[in-house]
Amino acid sequence: MAYTALYRKFRPLTFDDMVGQEHNTKTLRNQIISGRVGHAYLFNGVRGTGKTTTAKIMARAINCLNPQNGNPCNECEICKEILDGSLTDVVEMDAASNNSVDDIRIIREEVNFLPTKAKYRVYIIDEVHMLSSGAFNALLKTLEEPPEHVKFILATTEPQKLPTTILSRCQRFDYKRISNSDIIKRLKIICQESNIKITEEALNLIAVLSEGAMRDAISILERCSQEESEQIEVSQVKNLVGLPSTEIISNLIENIFDNDEIEALNNVQKVIDEGKDLYNFVWEIIKYLKDVLLFKATGKLDLYSEAELKMIKSISEKSSKDKILNIIYLFSDLEKDIKWSSQKSIMLQAGVIKACAKDSNNGIEDLQKRINELEKKIASGKFNISSNLQAKNDIYSENNEFTNNFNKAKSESISDDSKTENTTNSENSNGECLESWKRIVDYLKKSGKIRLFTCLANTRAKQVGDMVIEVYFLNGITAFNKTILEDLTNKKDLNQAIVKIIGKEMHVKYIDAKGANSDFLKEKSPETKEKKNSDSTGFNPMGDLGIDINIFD
Repeated sequence: MAYTALYRKFRPLTFDDMVGQEHNTKTLRNQIISGRVGHAYLFNGVRGTGKTTTAKIMARAINCLNPQNGNPCNECEICKEILDGSLTDVVEMDAASNNSVDDIRIIREEVNFLPTKAKYRVYIIDEVHMLSSGAFNALLKTLEEPPEHVKFILATTEPQKLPTTILSRCQRFDYKRISNSDIIKRLKIICQESNIKITEEALNLIAVLSEGAMRDAISILERCSQEESEQIEVSQVKNLVGLPSTEIISNLIENIFDNDEIEALNNVQKVIDEGKDLYNFVWEIIKYLKDVLLFKATGKLDLYSEAELKMIKSISEKSSKDKILNIIYLFSDLEKDIKWSSQKSIMLQAGVIKACAKDSNNGIEDLQKRINELEKKIASGKFNISSNLQAKNDIYSENNEFTNNFNKAKSESISDDSKTENTTNSENSNGECLESWKRIVDYLKKSGKIRLFTCLANTRAKQVGDMVIEVYFLNGITAFNKTILEDLTNKKDLNQAIVKIIGKEMHVKYIDAKGANSDFLKEKSPETKEKKNSDSTGFNPMGDLGIDINIFD
Protein backbone atom coordinates (compact mmCIF):
# COMPACT_ATOMS: atom_id res chain seq x y z
CA MET A 1 0.00 0.00 0.00
CA ALA A 2 1.34 3.45 -0.95
CA TYR A 3 2.59 5.64 1.88
CA THR A 4 0.36 8.60 2.78
CA ALA A 5 1.79 11.75 4.34
CA LEU A 6 0.66 12.37 7.91
CA TYR A 7 -1.03 15.68 7.12
CA ARG A 8 -3.17 13.91 4.47
CA LYS A 9 -3.78 10.85 6.61
CA PHE A 10 -5.04 12.95 9.51
CA ARG A 11 -6.91 15.57 7.50
CA PRO A 12 -10.20 16.41 9.34
CA LEU A 13 -13.27 14.78 7.81
CA THR A 14 -15.96 16.80 9.65
CA PHE A 15 -16.35 20.32 11.00
CA ASP A 16 -16.05 18.90 14.53
CA ASP A 17 -12.52 17.68 13.76
CA MET A 18 -11.32 21.14 12.73
CA VAL A 19 -8.86 22.72 15.17
CA GLY A 20 -8.75 26.40 16.10
CA GLN A 21 -11.35 27.62 13.58
CA GLU A 22 -14.55 27.14 15.57
CA HIS A 23 -15.72 30.69 14.78
CA ASN A 24 -15.94 29.70 11.09
CA THR A 25 -17.10 26.09 11.29
CA LYS A 26 -19.99 26.97 13.61
CA THR A 27 -21.36 29.50 11.12
CA LEU A 28 -20.98 27.16 8.16
CA ARG A 29 -22.72 24.30 9.98
CA ASN A 30 -25.64 26.57 10.91
CA GLN A 31 -26.03 27.62 7.28
CA ILE A 32 -26.09 24.00 6.12
CA ILE A 33 -28.58 22.96 8.83
CA SER A 34 -30.91 25.86 8.02
CA GLY A 35 -30.58 25.39 4.26
CA ARG A 36 -29.21 28.90 3.70
CA VAL A 37 -26.01 28.01 1.87
CA GLY A 38 -24.62 30.88 -0.18
CA HIS A 39 -23.55 30.62 -3.79
CA ALA A 40 -19.95 31.89 -3.28
CA TYR A 41 -17.52 31.73 -0.37
CA LEU A 42 -14.02 33.12 0.16
CA PHE A 43 -11.78 31.42 2.75
CA ASN A 44 -8.80 33.61 3.65
CA GLY A 45 -5.87 32.92 5.97
CA VAL A 46 -2.22 31.92 6.26
CA ARG A 47 -1.01 28.55 5.01
CA GLY A 48 -1.96 25.37 6.80
CA THR A 49 -4.91 26.72 8.78
CA GLY A 50 -7.66 24.60 7.20
CA LYS A 51 -9.05 26.58 4.25
CA THR A 52 -8.98 23.80 1.66
CA THR A 53 -9.98 21.20 4.26
CA THR A 54 -13.06 23.25 5.16
CA ALA A 55 -13.94 23.61 1.48
CA LYS A 56 -13.83 19.80 1.00
CA ILE A 57 -15.90 19.16 4.11
CA MET A 58 -18.46 21.71 2.96
CA ALA A 59 -18.63 20.18 -0.54
CA ARG A 60 -19.49 16.81 1.02
CA ALA A 61 -21.86 18.28 3.65
CA ILE A 62 -24.12 20.08 1.14
CA ASN A 63 -24.27 16.98 -1.10
CA CYS A 64 -24.41 14.31 1.63
CA LEU A 65 -27.35 11.89 1.44
CA ASN A 66 -27.38 11.49 5.22
CA PRO A 67 -26.05 14.73 6.82
CA GLN A 68 -25.54 14.71 10.59
CA ASN A 69 -25.99 18.05 12.36
CA GLY A 70 -24.39 19.96 9.49
CA ASN A 71 -21.55 17.45 9.05
CA PRO A 72 -21.15 14.96 6.20
CA CYS A 73 -21.64 11.31 7.13
CA ASN A 74 -18.63 10.24 5.02
CA GLU A 75 -20.34 6.86 4.59
CA CYS A 76 -22.85 7.46 1.79
CA GLU A 77 -22.12 6.95 -1.89
CA ILE A 78 -21.69 10.67 -2.59
CA CYS A 79 -19.32 11.27 0.34
CA LYS A 80 -17.15 8.29 -0.57
CA GLU A 81 -16.86 9.33 -4.21
CA ILE A 82 -15.91 12.89 -3.21
CA LEU A 83 -13.32 11.52 -0.77
CA ASP A 84 -11.65 9.34 -3.41
CA GLY A 85 -11.92 12.07 -6.06
CA SER A 86 -14.05 10.13 -8.50
CA LEU A 87 -17.15 12.38 -8.43
CA THR A 88 -17.00 14.84 -11.32
CA ASP A 89 -19.53 17.18 -9.73
CA VAL A 90 -16.88 18.47 -7.26
CA VAL A 91 -14.04 20.17 -9.10
CA GLU A 92 -10.80 21.22 -7.36
CA MET A 93 -8.78 23.72 -9.33
CA ASP A 94 -5.35 25.16 -8.53
CA ALA A 95 -5.34 28.74 -9.77
CA ALA A 96 -1.54 28.88 -9.54
CA SER A 97 -1.23 26.59 -12.57
CA ASN A 98 -4.66 27.19 -14.16
CA ASN A 99 -4.89 30.95 -14.16
CA SER A 100 -5.73 31.84 -17.74
CA VAL A 101 -8.96 33.13 -19.28
CA ASP A 102 -9.41 29.81 -21.11
CA ASP A 103 -9.50 27.90 -17.80
CA ILE A 104 -12.31 30.13 -16.52
CA ARG A 105 -14.18 29.87 -19.83
CA ILE A 106 -14.29 26.08 -19.37
CA ILE A 107 -15.96 26.63 -15.97
CA ARG A 108 -18.46 29.10 -17.50
CA GLU A 109 -19.48 26.45 -20.05
CA GLU A 110 -19.71 23.62 -17.49
CA VAL A 111 -21.96 25.45 -15.00
CA ASN A 112 -24.84 25.33 -17.46
CA PHE A 113 -25.03 21.52 -17.14
CA LEU A 114 -26.78 19.85 -14.23
CA PRO A 115 -24.71 17.72 -11.83
CA THR A 116 -24.49 14.03 -12.70
CA LYS A 117 -25.10 12.57 -9.22
CA ALA A 118 -24.82 15.19 -6.50
CA LYS A 119 -27.25 17.92 -5.60
CA TYR A 120 -24.77 20.69 -6.29
CA ARG A 121 -21.84 21.16 -8.63
CA VAL A 122 -19.06 22.61 -6.43
CA TYR A 123 -15.98 24.45 -7.70
CA ILE A 124 -13.10 24.75 -5.22
CA ILE A 125 -10.53 27.24 -6.55
CA ASP A 126 -7.38 27.26 -4.43
CA GLU A 127 -4.87 30.14 -4.44
CA VAL A 128 -7.45 32.20 -6.32
CA HIS A 129 -5.34 35.36 -6.07
CA MET A 130 -3.08 33.84 -8.78
CA LEU A 131 -5.75 34.26 -11.48
CA SER A 132 -4.95 36.78 -14.18
CA SER A 133 -6.96 39.99 -14.44
CA GLY A 134 -8.60 38.65 -17.59
CA ALA A 135 -9.60 35.45 -15.77
CA PHE A 136 -11.12 37.49 -12.93
CA ASN A 137 -13.16 39.50 -15.40
CA ALA A 138 -14.37 36.32 -17.08
CA LEU A 139 -15.45 34.91 -13.71
CA LEU A 140 -17.36 37.99 -12.51
CA LYS A 141 -20.79 37.42 -14.04
CA THR A 142 -20.83 33.68 -13.32
CA LEU A 143 -19.74 34.27 -9.73
CA GLU A 144 -22.42 36.90 -9.15
CA GLU A 145 -25.40 34.96 -10.58
CA PRO A 146 -24.53 31.27 -10.95
CA PRO A 147 -27.23 28.64 -11.60
CA GLU A 148 -28.92 27.31 -8.47
CA HIS A 149 -27.08 24.01 -8.70
CA VAL A 150 -23.60 25.62 -8.61
CA LYS A 151 -21.51 26.67 -5.60
CA PHE A 152 -18.12 28.39 -5.63
CA ILE A 153 -15.59 28.11 -2.80
CA LEU A 154 -12.48 30.25 -3.23
CA ALA A 155 -9.39 29.98 -1.02
CA THR A 156 -6.45 32.40 -0.79
CA THR A 157 -3.58 33.50 1.42
CA GLU A 158 -3.54 37.02 -0.04
CA PRO A 159 -7.04 38.51 -0.28
CA GLN A 160 -5.63 41.98 -0.89
CA LYS A 161 -4.69 40.84 -4.41
CA LEU A 162 -8.29 40.05 -5.31
CA PRO A 163 -10.38 42.69 -7.14
CA THR A 164 -13.04 44.31 -4.99
CA THR A 165 -15.61 43.14 -7.53
CA ILE A 166 -14.75 39.52 -6.59
CA LEU A 167 -14.62 40.21 -2.84
CA SER A 168 -18.04 41.86 -2.84
CA ARG A 169 -19.64 38.79 -4.44
CA CYS A 170 -18.43 36.32 -1.80
CA GLN A 171 -19.12 35.54 1.83
CA ARG A 172 -15.70 36.04 3.42
CA PHE A 173 -14.39 33.84 6.26
CA ASP A 174 -11.03 34.73 7.82
CA TYR A 175 -8.90 31.88 9.18
CA LYS A 176 -6.65 32.81 12.08
CA ARG A 177 -3.36 31.22 13.09
CA ILE A 178 -3.88 28.16 15.26
CA SER A 179 -2.70 28.56 18.85
CA ASN A 180 0.28 26.55 20.10
CA SER A 181 -1.88 24.77 22.67
CA ASP A 182 -4.34 23.56 19.98
CA ILE A 183 -1.46 22.42 17.77
CA ILE A 184 0.09 20.46 20.65
CA LYS A 185 -3.23 18.76 21.44
CA ARG A 186 -3.62 17.67 17.81
CA LEU A 187 -0.01 16.48 17.58
CA LYS A 188 -0.47 14.35 20.70
CA ILE A 189 -3.46 12.61 19.08
CA ILE A 190 -1.44 11.96 15.91
CA CYS A 191 1.53 10.65 17.92
CA GLN A 192 -0.71 8.33 19.90
CA GLU A 193 -2.39 6.87 16.82
CA SER A 194 0.90 6.64 14.88
CA ASN A 195 2.87 5.19 17.83
CA ILE A 196 5.34 8.09 17.84
CA LYS A 197 7.18 8.85 21.09
CA ILE A 198 8.12 12.48 21.64
CA THR A 199 8.97 14.70 24.61
CA GLU A 200 6.75 17.56 25.74
CA GLU A 201 9.56 20.05 25.05
CA ALA A 202 9.92 18.81 21.46
CA LEU A 203 6.16 19.19 20.92
CA ASN A 204 6.32 22.75 22.22
CA LEU A 205 9.20 23.57 19.88
CA ILE A 206 7.38 22.12 16.86
CA ALA A 207 4.31 24.20 17.72
CA VAL A 208 6.41 27.37 17.92
CA LEU A 209 8.24 26.61 14.67
CA SER A 210 4.97 26.01 12.79
CA GLU A 211 3.91 29.64 13.41
CA GLY A 212 0.23 28.75 13.68
CA ALA A 213 0.11 26.42 10.64
CA MET A 214 -1.13 22.92 11.51
CA ARG A 215 0.11 21.41 8.25
CA ASP A 216 3.65 22.70 8.91
CA ALA A 217 3.58 21.26 12.43
CA ILE A 218 2.52 17.82 11.20
CA SER A 219 5.16 17.91 8.44
CA ILE A 220 7.93 18.70 10.98
CA LEU A 221 6.67 15.89 13.21
CA GLU A 222 6.73 13.47 10.27
CA ARG A 223 10.32 14.37 9.41
CA CYS A 224 11.40 13.83 13.01
CA SER A 225 9.57 10.50 13.26
CA GLN A 226 11.63 9.04 10.41
CA GLU A 227 14.86 9.27 12.42
CA GLU A 228 16.17 6.12 14.09
CA SER A 229 15.55 6.98 17.72
CA GLU A 230 13.26 5.73 20.43
CA GLN A 231 11.99 9.20 21.33
CA ILE A 232 12.05 12.55 19.55
CA GLU A 233 14.05 15.12 21.55
CA VAL A 234 14.39 18.91 21.23
CA SER A 235 17.93 18.61 19.86
CA GLN A 236 16.68 16.32 17.09
CA VAL A 237 13.99 18.82 16.06
CA LYS A 238 16.53 21.65 15.99
CA ASN A 239 18.96 19.64 13.87
CA LEU A 240 16.29 18.76 11.33
CA VAL A 241 15.10 22.34 10.84
CA GLY A 242 18.62 23.80 10.99
CA LEU A 243 18.34 25.69 14.28
CA PRO A 244 21.41 26.29 16.47
CA SER A 245 21.42 25.29 20.12
CA THR A 246 20.10 27.69 22.75
CA GLU A 247 23.56 27.74 24.36
CA ILE A 248 25.21 29.26 21.28
CA ILE A 249 22.49 31.90 20.96
CA SER A 250 22.63 32.86 24.63
CA ASN A 251 26.44 33.08 24.49
CA LEU A 252 26.22 35.31 21.41
CA ILE A 253 23.67 37.63 23.04
CA GLU A 254 25.84 37.83 26.14
CA ASN A 255 28.85 38.73 23.98
CA ILE A 256 26.84 41.50 22.31
CA PHE A 257 25.81 43.04 25.64
CA ASP A 258 29.44 42.80 26.82
CA ASN A 259 30.62 44.46 23.57
CA ASP A 260 32.92 41.47 23.02
CA GLU A 261 33.30 41.35 19.23
CA ILE A 262 35.91 38.56 19.16
CA GLU A 263 33.87 36.01 21.12
CA ALA A 264 30.68 37.01 19.28
CA LEU A 265 32.32 36.37 15.91
CA ASN A 266 33.69 33.04 17.19
CA ASN A 267 30.15 31.93 18.07
CA VAL A 268 28.89 33.06 14.66
CA GLN A 269 31.67 31.09 12.97
CA LYS A 270 30.62 27.94 14.87
CA VAL A 271 27.12 28.29 13.43
CA ILE A 272 28.52 28.85 9.91
CA ASP A 273 30.83 25.82 10.21
CA GLU A 274 27.92 23.62 11.30
CA GLY A 275 26.08 24.56 8.12
CA LYS A 276 23.02 25.97 9.90
CA ASP A 277 20.57 28.09 7.97
CA LEU A 278 21.65 31.66 8.74
CA TYR A 279 18.22 33.12 8.07
CA ASN A 280 16.73 30.78 10.67
CA PHE A 281 19.62 31.60 12.99
CA VAL A 282 18.83 35.33 12.89
CA TRP A 283 15.15 34.51 13.43
CA GLU A 284 16.13 32.50 16.53
CA ILE A 285 18.23 35.42 17.83
CA ILE A 286 15.26 37.78 17.49
CA LYS A 287 12.98 35.29 19.23
CA TYR A 288 15.50 34.80 22.05
CA LEU A 289 15.89 38.57 22.52
CA LYS A 290 12.10 38.86 22.64
CA ASP A 291 12.06 36.26 25.41
CA VAL A 292 14.79 38.13 27.30
CA LEU A 293 12.71 41.30 27.04
CA LEU A 294 9.58 39.50 28.26
CA PHE A 295 11.49 38.01 31.17
CA LYS A 296 12.84 41.44 32.10
CA ALA A 297 9.29 42.82 32.06
CA THR A 298 7.38 39.93 33.66
CA GLY A 299 9.99 37.81 35.43
CA LYS A 300 8.71 34.53 33.95
CA LEU A 301 8.89 32.50 30.73
CA ASP A 302 7.60 29.20 29.38
CA LEU A 303 9.37 26.55 27.30
CA TYR A 304 12.76 27.02 29.02
CA SER A 305 14.60 24.80 31.47
CA GLU A 306 15.90 26.10 34.80
CA ALA A 307 19.45 26.38 33.46
CA GLU A 308 18.25 28.34 30.41
CA LEU A 309 16.13 30.63 32.59
CA LYS A 310 19.16 31.31 34.76
CA MET A 311 21.12 32.35 31.68
CA ILE A 312 18.25 34.55 30.46
CA LYS A 313 18.06 36.23 33.85
CA SER A 314 21.80 36.92 33.77
CA ILE A 315 21.54 38.44 30.28
CA SER A 316 18.48 40.56 31.16
CA GLU A 317 20.35 42.15 34.08
CA LYS A 318 23.16 43.32 31.81
CA SER A 319 21.16 45.75 29.70
CA SER A 320 18.15 48.04 29.69
CA LYS A 321 14.89 47.44 27.84
CA ASP A 322 15.80 50.19 25.35
CA LYS A 323 19.09 48.50 24.50
CA ILE A 324 17.36 45.13 24.00
CA LEU A 325 14.76 46.76 21.74
CA ASN A 326 17.47 48.48 19.70
CA ILE A 327 19.24 45.16 19.11
CA ILE A 328 15.93 43.49 18.16
CA TYR A 329 15.37 46.21 15.54
CA LEU A 330 18.95 45.80 14.32
CA PHE A 331 18.57 42.04 13.81
CA SER A 332 15.13 42.52 12.22
CA ASP A 333 16.73 44.72 9.57
CA LEU A 334 19.55 42.19 9.26
CA GLU A 335 17.00 39.40 8.69
CA LYS A 336 15.57 41.30 5.71
CA ASP A 337 19.04 41.93 4.27
CA ILE A 338 20.15 38.30 4.68
CA LYS A 339 17.01 36.97 2.98
CA TRP A 340 17.97 38.56 -0.36
CA SER A 341 21.76 38.57 -0.02
CA SER A 342 24.07 36.11 -1.79
CA GLN A 343 26.70 36.64 0.94
CA LYS A 344 24.69 35.73 4.02
CA SER A 345 27.69 34.94 6.24
CA ILE A 346 29.31 38.30 5.56
CA MET A 347 26.07 40.15 6.24
CA LEU A 348 25.64 38.25 9.52
CA GLN A 349 29.19 38.93 10.70
CA ALA A 350 28.90 42.62 9.85
CA GLY A 351 25.57 42.83 11.68
CA VAL A 352 27.02 41.19 14.81
CA ILE A 353 29.97 43.61 14.82
CA LYS A 354 27.52 46.50 14.56
CA ALA A 355 25.48 45.09 17.45
CA CYS A 356 28.62 44.76 19.60
CA ALA A 357 29.69 48.37 18.95
CA LYS A 358 28.99 50.75 21.79
CA ASP A 359 26.06 53.03 21.07
CA SER A 360 27.27 56.55 20.29
CA ASN A 361 24.12 57.94 21.87
CA ASN A 362 24.87 56.35 25.24
CA GLY A 363 26.15 59.66 26.63
CA ILE A 364 22.90 61.50 25.88
CA GLU A 365 20.81 58.55 27.05
CA ASP A 366 22.72 58.35 30.35
CA LEU A 367 22.40 62.10 30.83
CA GLN A 368 18.65 62.00 30.19
CA LYS A 369 18.33 59.14 32.65
CA ARG A 370 20.12 61.13 35.32
CA ILE A 371 18.00 64.19 34.65
CA ASN A 372 14.86 62.05 35.03
CA GLU A 373 16.16 60.86 38.40
CA LEU A 374 16.89 64.47 39.36
CA GLU A 375 13.34 65.57 38.53
CA LYS A 376 11.83 62.66 40.49
CA LYS A 377 13.88 63.42 43.59
CA ILE A 378 13.15 67.15 43.40
CA ALA A 379 9.43 66.38 43.11
CA SER A 380 9.56 63.98 46.08
CA GLY A 381 11.63 66.37 48.22
CA LYS A 382 14.03 63.62 49.29
CA PHE A 383 17.62 64.93 49.44
CA ASN A 384 20.74 63.53 51.06
CA ILE A 385 23.18 66.17 52.31
CA SER A 386 26.81 65.53 51.40
CA SER A 387 29.98 67.55 51.12
CA ASN A 388 31.31 65.45 48.26
CA LEU A 389 31.42 67.98 45.41
CA GLN A 390 33.64 65.87 43.18
CA ALA A 391 30.91 63.25 42.59
CA LYS A 392 28.64 65.84 41.01
CA ASN A 393 31.49 67.33 38.99
CA ASP A 394 32.14 63.85 37.55
CA ILE A 395 28.48 63.39 36.66
CA TYR A 396 28.07 66.73 34.90
CA SER A 397 31.48 66.82 33.21
CA GLU A 398 29.96 64.84 30.31
CA ASN A 399 27.93 67.85 29.24
CA ASN A 400 29.55 71.26 29.81
CA GLU A 401 26.47 73.17 28.76
CA PHE A 402 24.40 71.38 31.39
CA THR A 403 26.99 72.22 34.07
CA ASN A 404 27.20 75.88 33.09
CA ASN A 405 23.45 76.30 33.07
CA PHE A 406 23.15 74.72 36.49
CA ASN A 407 25.88 77.00 37.85
CA LYS A 408 23.93 79.89 36.41
CA ALA A 409 20.74 78.61 38.05
CA LYS A 410 22.33 78.47 41.52
CA SER A 411 23.01 82.24 41.52
CA GLU A 412 19.46 83.23 40.57
CA SER A 413 17.31 84.58 43.36
CA ILE A 414 13.75 83.23 43.58
CA SER A 415 11.31 86.05 43.07
CA ASP A 416 7.93 86.28 44.77
CA ASP A 417 5.31 83.93 43.16
CA SER A 418 2.59 86.51 42.97
CA LYS A 419 4.92 89.00 41.32
CA THR A 420 5.81 86.45 38.64
CA GLU A 421 2.30 85.25 37.95
CA ASN A 422 0.81 88.76 37.66
CA THR A 423 3.21 89.92 34.96
CA THR A 424 1.18 91.49 32.13
CA ASN A 425 1.60 91.94 28.42
CA SER A 426 2.51 95.62 28.93
CA GLU A 427 6.13 94.63 29.47
CA ASN A 428 6.34 93.10 25.97
CA SER A 429 6.90 95.17 22.86
CA ASN A 430 7.13 93.96 19.29
CA GLY A 431 10.68 93.54 17.97
CA GLU A 432 12.26 94.23 21.37
CA CYS A 433 13.70 92.03 24.10
CA LEU A 434 10.90 90.12 25.85
CA GLU A 435 11.36 90.89 29.55
CA SER A 436 8.77 88.29 30.55
CA TRP A 437 10.92 85.51 29.08
CA LYS A 438 13.12 85.44 32.21
CA ARG A 439 10.02 84.99 34.36
CA ILE A 440 8.82 82.19 32.08
CA VAL A 441 12.14 80.38 32.51
CA ASP A 442 12.02 81.00 36.28
CA TYR A 443 8.51 79.57 36.40
CA LEU A 444 9.75 76.38 34.68
CA LYS A 445 12.47 76.03 37.32
CA LYS A 446 10.06 76.50 40.22
CA SER A 447 7.63 74.03 38.62
CA GLY A 448 10.32 71.34 38.67
CA LYS A 449 10.80 71.25 34.87
CA ILE A 450 14.57 71.06 35.26
CA ARG A 451 15.41 69.70 31.81
CA LEU A 452 13.42 72.38 30.06
CA PHE A 453 14.75 75.10 32.39
CA THR A 454 18.34 73.97 31.82
CA CYS A 455 17.84 74.03 28.06
CA LEU A 456 16.37 77.59 28.04
CA ALA A 457 18.39 79.17 30.87
CA ASN A 458 20.96 80.80 28.60
CA THR A 459 18.57 82.16 25.95
CA ARG A 460 17.11 85.53 24.99
CA ALA A 461 13.69 86.15 23.46
CA LYS A 462 11.75 88.84 21.67
CA GLN A 463 8.16 89.13 20.54
CA VAL A 464 7.46 89.39 16.82
CA GLY A 465 3.90 90.42 16.04
CA ASP A 466 1.12 89.48 18.40
CA MET A 467 1.50 85.71 18.49
CA VAL A 468 5.17 84.83 17.93
CA ILE A 469 8.11 84.61 20.34
CA GLU A 470 11.58 84.20 18.86
CA VAL A 471 13.94 82.40 21.25
CA TYR A 472 17.65 82.86 20.57
CA PHE A 473 20.22 80.26 21.70
CA LEU A 474 23.43 82.23 22.32
CA ASN A 475 25.64 79.15 22.27
CA GLY A 476 23.83 77.50 19.37
CA ILE A 477 21.20 74.74 19.33
CA THR A 478 22.82 71.41 20.20
CA ALA A 479 21.51 67.90 19.64
CA PHE A 480 20.75 67.77 23.36
CA ASN A 481 18.66 70.96 23.04
CA LYS A 482 16.71 69.50 20.11
CA THR A 483 15.92 66.32 22.06
CA ILE A 484 14.50 68.35 24.94
CA LEU A 485 12.57 70.87 22.81
CA GLU A 486 10.98 68.24 20.53
CA ASP A 487 9.56 66.26 23.45
CA LEU A 488 5.74 66.62 23.45
CA THR A 489 5.54 66.86 27.24
CA ASN A 490 8.13 69.65 27.29
CA LYS A 491 6.23 71.51 24.55
CA LYS A 492 3.08 71.34 26.64
CA ASP A 493 4.89 72.52 29.80
CA LEU A 494 6.42 75.49 27.97
CA ASN A 495 3.05 76.48 26.50
CA GLN A 496 1.47 76.38 29.97
CA ALA A 497 4.25 78.57 31.35
CA ILE A 498 3.79 81.14 28.57
CA VAL A 499 0.03 81.28 29.18
CA LYS A 500 0.65 81.62 32.93
CA ILE A 501 3.11 84.53 32.63
CA ILE A 502 2.02 86.36 29.46
CA GLY A 503 -1.66 85.53 29.61
CA LYS A 504 -2.15 84.02 26.16
CA GLU A 505 -0.83 81.28 23.90
CA MET A 506 2.15 82.15 21.71
CA HIS A 507 3.94 80.38 18.90
CA VAL A 508 7.59 79.77 19.83
CA LYS A 509 10.27 79.88 17.15
CA TYR A 510 13.78 78.69 18.04
CA ILE A 511 16.78 80.42 16.43
CA ASP A 512 20.47 79.41 16.49
CA ALA A 513 22.13 82.72 17.50
CA LYS A 514 25.69 81.53 17.84
CA GLY A 515 27.89 84.36 16.57
CA ALA A 516 24.96 86.78 16.10
CA ASN A 517 25.63 90.52 16.66
CA SER A 518 22.21 91.83 17.71
CA ASP A 519 22.44 94.40 20.52
CA PHE A 520 19.92 92.81 22.83
CA LEU A 521 21.74 89.45 22.55
CA LYS A 522 24.92 91.12 23.83
CA GLU A 523 23.23 92.41 26.99
CA LYS A 524 24.41 90.78 30.15
CA SER A 525 21.77 90.18 32.77
CA PRO A 526 22.49 90.96 36.43
CA GLU A 527 22.55 87.23 37.06
CA THR A 528 25.27 86.77 34.44
CA LYS A 529 27.39 89.53 36.03
CA GLU A 530 26.88 88.01 39.46
CA LYS A 531 27.95 84.65 38.04
CA LYS A 532 31.29 86.12 36.95
CA ASN A 533 32.00 87.21 40.52
CA SER A 534 31.01 83.87 42.01
CA ASP A 535 33.09 80.76 42.40
CA SER A 536 32.29 78.45 39.45
CA THR A 537 34.85 75.74 40.13
CA GLY A 538 32.37 73.25 41.63
CA PHE A 539 28.73 72.27 41.53
CA ASN A 540 27.03 73.85 44.56
CA PRO A 541 23.26 74.17 44.20
CA MET A 542 22.88 75.58 47.74
CA GLY A 543 24.91 78.71 46.92
CA ASP A 544 26.60 80.44 49.87
CA LEU A 545 25.40 77.83 52.37
CA GLY A 546 28.50 75.82 51.51
CA ILE A 547 26.73 72.44 51.49
CA ASP A 548 25.91 70.13 48.62
CA ILE A 549 22.76 68.19 47.74
CA ASN A 550 23.54 64.60 46.78
CA ILE A 551 20.51 63.47 44.80
CA PHE A 552 22.15 60.72 42.78
CA ASP A 553 23.03 58.38 45.63
